[in-house]
Amino acid sequence: MKNLDLKLSNEELKTKMKEAVESGDNEKQVEAMTELMQYVAQEATKEAKESMKALNNDNAIMTARGVKLLTSEEVNYYSKVIEAMKTNSSITNIDVTMPITIIDRVFEDLEAQHPLLSVINFQNVTGMIETIVRTGDVAPAWWGKLTDTIEKELASGFDKKSVNLYKLSAFLPVCKAHLDLGATWLDSFIRRFFVEALSLGLEDAIVAGTGKDQPIGMNRDLEGAVVEGVYPEKKTVAINDLKPSTIGALIAPLTNGGKRAVTKILMVVNPIDYLRRIFPATTVLTANGTYATNVLPFPTDVVQSASVEEGKAIVGLASKYFMGLGSSQKIEKSDEYHFLEDEAVYLGKMYGNGFPTDNKAFINVDISGIPTTELTTETGV
Repeated sequence: MKNLDLKLSNEELKTKMKEAVESGDNEKQVEAMTELMQYVAQEATKEAKESMKALNNDNAIMTARGVKLLTSEEVNYYSKVIEAMKTNSSITNIDVTMPITIIDRVFEDLEAQHPLLSVINFQNVTGMIETIVRTGDVAPAWWGKLTDTIEKELASGFDKKSVNLYKLSAFLPVCKAHLDLGATWLDSFIRRFFVEALSLGLEDAIVAGTGKDQPIGMNRDLEGAVVEGVYPEKKTVAINDLKPSTIGALIAPLTNGGKRAVTKILMVVNPIDYLRRIFPATTVLTANGTYATNVLPFPTDVVQSASVEEGKAIVGLASKYFMGLGSSQKIEKSDEYHFLEDEAVYLGKMYGNGFPTDNKAFINVDISGIPTTELTTETGV
């Protein structure tokens, strides 16, 4: 394997990858992907070696130290994959598919690293091609005679949504020498690979996806004019403080005209706005001399996301955003790319879609009027 001198941190590598994708420069994209994937491989290899050496395959100790134990189905799958990789056999045609439990653990890792994913309706939809969502105000059950009119009314309140419209592909370079580390290492590497790849664009899509070849974001108007597949942004509602009267008036539309109760809301803000506007405005000194943070007049999950534009916020009902992702349950070999020497390059694919299930569930808020806190810097003589 070509030994790259990786002096950048994980976050710096991810930033470099994002900038390369946005630049459209193929050479920069290949270089950034190479560095990012080698970083993942090095970290996974390091952890696997340490675990194998120190833990001696003692399951009780491995569990206590946080090492993921594999099910018999997962071990069987990885054994077949390793055998195919070592012998250059067709990995696409192996007689076992990737267990759904592997993708479930990918989702667990994603939710742990990204708070926004832990509060929305984030699901593993492997094997699913459609989901049914409520679109109207029709009650799911009622008393009375079942008539054709009621049947039509009920049908109009639901809609089928495709969850496999869009595909996320990422390259998985694997050095044959690493395969000797076994199923535990390969599992760790594959999960890291999916998490790193997904985390680059998942929050961007959830917050501000245009709907064109990607999910529809929370800040988009489902009822607006769609131009060449792009949904328009919702109009913003400006607030200058976080007083009870202001918050109450702001979130009242979330009740859909009083047809549903709102007991908790989600507020997504840019990290710099959180520290300069939201944090100072929602931190109070308690009677016992300690500080309490995120004290708002209404139950609120405050989440920081760099995907939200500075000076803006998304306020809404977290459960009303659906994001479904799943794998094709296959890893395919690619003969077209070889980023590093002595490596086989594989292609991992995930399918999915995301969208607000209710156009009145999220509000695009302008918070630039909320006072900021700044430090005054003085230059010494």
